[in-house]
Parts: sequence; C-alpha cells; structure tokens
Amino acid sequence: MRRRPGVFVRPVSMEEGRRLQRISRTAKDPVKLRRTIVVMMSAQGQSVPDITSLMQVSADYVRDVIHAFNEREFEALDPKWSGGRPRTISSEVREHICLIARNPPPTGVSPPSPPGA
Repeated sequence: MRRRPGVFVRPVSMEEGRRLQRISRTAKDPVKLRRTIVVMMSAQGQSVPDITSLMQVSADYVRDVIHAFNEREFEALDPKWSGGRPRTISSEVREHICLIARNPPPTGVSPPSPPGA
C-alpha cells in the first residue's frame, strides 16, 4: 500500500513570507492568526500530522487551509463570517412592533395580569 503524498502549501516567495510573518504578529482575529500559522508551518516543510499535533486542530482543517491558500492566496486567510439566520420579519413590521412597544397602553386598559395570578 502506497502512502499518500503530503499536502504542502505552494512555494512562498520571500515577500509573501514577510507578509505572513507580519500578519502573524499583528492579526487581531484568532481565526486569521491560526490560518496564517498553519500556512507558515506548511511553507517551512512541516507535514500535516506535525501541524495538527502542534496546533491542536484536525487534519481536515489543515488540509482545507492549505488548499484554500494555494487557490486564493492571502484572501483565504480572512474568515468569511456569514450573517447568521435570515430575518423572519421585514423592517416595516419590526418598526411597527417597536412603535407599539414604546407607547404607553391606552387609557382605561389595564395591563395584562401575569399567568397564574
């Protein structure tokens, strides 16, 4: 049985190496920092199992980061945060609800009693 060839990042130029070092020193986002370190370690010849043991991440994560960097270069280091769950009500409905909530109840109407009272 043959061993699968290792996954490594493409050859990195000196300028790209400096840029990776600068990102690793200044990155505020932990996801970007982790991805940068994975790419740097791969560029230095570290294998996927070595990176996973040192970084405490999965082998799939390391391979995904390396492949993404090979395809999209430095753009792959930035996390793409999605907006989360889509809104279920429109802005107009939200504004109407907020308007009702901000106004006092009409006169002569008592506030609802709590359940079980």
